[in-house]
Amino acid sequence: MGGFDLAHKQTLLDGLEHQAADPDIWNNPTNAQQVMQRMTRIKAELNRWAAVDVRLTTTAEFAELGDDSLADDVAREYAALLAEIDALEIEVLLSGPYDDRDAFLSIKAGMGGTDAADWAEMLLRTYTRWAEKKNFTCHLVDQTMGEEAGIKSATLEIRGDYAYGLCKAEAGVHRLIRLSPFNSANTRQTSFALIEVLPEVDDAPEVSLRPEDIRVDVYRAGGHGGQGVNTTDSAVRLTYKPGTPEQIVVTCQNERSQIQNKETAMKVLRGRLLERELVRQREERDRLKGAFQKADFGSQMRSFYLHPYTLVKDHRTDHETSNVQGVLDGDLDPFIDAYLRWNVGRE
Repeated sequence: MGGFDLAHKQTLLDGLEHQAADPDIWNNPTNAQQVMQRMTRIKAELNRWAAVDVRLTTTAEFAELGDDSLADDVAREYAALLAEIDALEIEVLLSGPYDDRDAFLSIKAGMGGTDAADWAEMLLRTYTRWAEKKNFTCHLVDQTMGEEAGIKSATLEIRGDYAYGLCKAEAGVHRLIRLSPFNSANTRQTSFALIEVLPEVDDAPEVSLRPEDIRVDVYRAGGHGGQGVNTTDSAVRLTYKPGTPEQIVVTCQNERSQIQNKETAMKVLRGRLLERELVRQREERDRLKGAFQKADFGSQMRSFYLHPYTLVKDHRTDHETSNVQGVLDGDLDPFIDAYLRWNVGRE
């Protein structure tokens, strides 16, 4: 969606209020909390826009009076309104059906050997730092360590206002070009990592899960996770439609409880199924518009150059900065904002 639809938001709020009024909603406390959080968030958003609308009307009425003694007050209020509208602009761009949900962000090392595993771990730190700066809750769901250094993969659960809508700007292949610290010649190395972003949903109509389509395996967790993590079979692996072309494997091992790991893994699986369906719908729309271009692992969306110069460049939006360290420390908002503006009308 490319704009802010007040009627759609009000309809969504009405539906959530109807769910909240159902006395049976608390039979599923997790879903009930999500409904209440979304309802509070949308109410606050609508109230902010209503307040801006009132101020705009009042300011216009004062301006029409033509009273020179009010000119300075009108000018100040007009400037304040512009600043408020600029602050609301990102919310305007976050109008997708799942943009207001929490998110799972997965990082997978690609081509580049040990350097790629190190690059994936660098990105894990970047997204953790970014979430902290946004005052989001960030929780490590699963992590597989690299053979020599870094990580093979990791998944973060990121909770906060519009977490999925913001995080989806980061989905794609990230390329790093630098002098490798992992070989004696210190030669130039190009490494790749894939970022996958999924919405956290329990109520998506596009997702239908049957118990008979899922195989559940439990095993002993390894790596980080706290005292006692290796002493019980708490880790969970879900395999959706095993042995078929549709097979999806999800693991979770960072909770102490097998039940908690299974619940989190189910959330990730639902998110992957929903994202797969949303991608299919986008690809079909692009085909109909004649704009379809298949994304593969070789088509990076952002490049980080540490040698022979310092630069971060987003290849979709052309937004760039020479402050590579700032970006690696979590200063991602300019890139995310540029993506949201670039993406208007594409979904």
